[in-house]
Amino acid sequence: MSTYSRTEDLCQQSNGDGNLASPRKKQRTLNSNNLAKVTIVLGAQWGDEGKGKVVDMLAANADIVCRCQGGNNAGHTVVVDGAQFFFHLLPSGIINPRCKSVLGNGVVIHIPGLFEELEQNELKGLHDWQDRLIISDRAHIVFDFHQKVDGMQEVEKGTQSLGTTKKGIGPTYSSKATRNGLRIGDLLGDFDKFTEKFNTLVFSYQRMFPSLHVDIKAEIERYKGYAERIRPFVKETVHYLHNALKEGQKVLVEGANAAMLDIDFGTYPYVTSSNCSIGGVCTGLGLPPTTIGEVVGVVKAYTTRVGDGPFPTELTDSTGQLLQTRGHEIGVTTNRQRRCGWLDLVLLKFTSMVNGYTSLCLTKLDILDTLPTIKICVKYRLNGKDIDYFPSTVSELARVEPVYETIEGWNVTTEGVRSLDKLPPNARKYVNIIEEYLCTPVKWIGVGAGRESVIAL
Repeated sequence: MSTYSRTEDLCQQSNGDGNLASPRKKQRTLNSNNLAKVTIVLGAQWGDEGKGKVVDMLAANADIVCRCQGGNNAGHTVVVDGAQFFFHLLPSGIINPRCKSVLGNGVVIHIPGLFEELEQNELKGLHDWQDRLIISDRAHIVFDFHQKVDGMQEVEKGTQSLGTTKKGIGPTYSSKATRNGLRIGDLLGDFDKFTEKFNTLVFSYQRMFPSLHVDIKAEIERYKGYAERIRPFVKETVHYLHNALKEGQKVLVEGANAAMLDIDFGTYPYVTSSNCSIGGVCTGLGLPPTTIGEVVGVVKAYTTRVGDGPFPTELTDSTGQLLQTRGHEIGVTTNRQRRCGWLDLVLLKFTSMVNGYTSLCLTKLDILDTLPTIKICVKYRLNGKDIDYFPSTVSELARVEPVYETIEGWNVTTEGVRSLDKLPPNARKYVNIIEEYLCTPVKWIGVGAGRESVIAL
């Protein structure tokens, strides 16, 4: 019997001149289909780093901007000509009139919230989005009862609550994982089957939460209307994106949430329910790793987080209050005050290992302008000994002692600065410490809220 494999057999095809191409040569041909590279923007801390502004900036040269995971638990703010746009589900790139905006298969979509978000941003100046919004038919639907269940689960946990946004994200991903969730394609397909599956899903939650009330008849009628309203925007997005890359179009991916909220690599269980690190880009859009080009890690010049969980560099004193006040650290989605602390390079080195940042955008450097001294966490100590890893458990992370390097502040405003050489020497030193520790170049520095307040290096 021949040991010649089927793979080799398939590869032994004519090369056009009557000769057979070798498997190695054919494989080279198959892999060189000239797909353009994708640029990815990811949050490098616990979220709220300013990804929206970075995406808005990079979208000026993009053809397509994509969301790959999460739902309306995200909150991105973009300031254009003094107008503030707040995005939860929509990619920040939708402001760009020449850009298509894609909600990929990994996103979970609360349809009423999506249209409400569109309407609110229309009032602020978002125009002609109807020709630019594309939604994956594989994306799962967040229903109102998912949001109710989210709140019920938090109440059940009591003092062990996770501080979720109560937007129904966790329950929806749970439905997805247990394979009784409903996707956009279900809504637009056989509506009788959609109705049957909707009933089954509601009953399954009512068995777990007997007090959960859902007016099924009213919801079904409501979603009949939503089906027709959303239908014009729905596509099979995997082929759409691959065809765009074959044509050389520039695709930008906007990560929601951030690396330390990743369900695998974040401070579990104080995390979100999706992979908001690099892997979620591939699974959330159907892109192979070979299409990944630049990976931009967005780093706030200090550290913040919303919700519960350990936070080694947290400041609960007047300095933390100053950062909170000067930085306007209020959650876009939750309106909760963000906890503030010093920049944590140990945390950033870990998320860089996972995500492979090729460059960094350092945001909100101007918030540090008034501090006489600034601390940077460069090491963790546990039980009196230095450790060379980022702890996997929250119990261990809660016990680490941050080791700081202290530098003098610059005590001058940086908001009007537009070039690196005009930054105060100590501000440049701060940037250099970050670059050297992470072995990654800082390409942009944010020193204000608007589009124009970014120093490109």
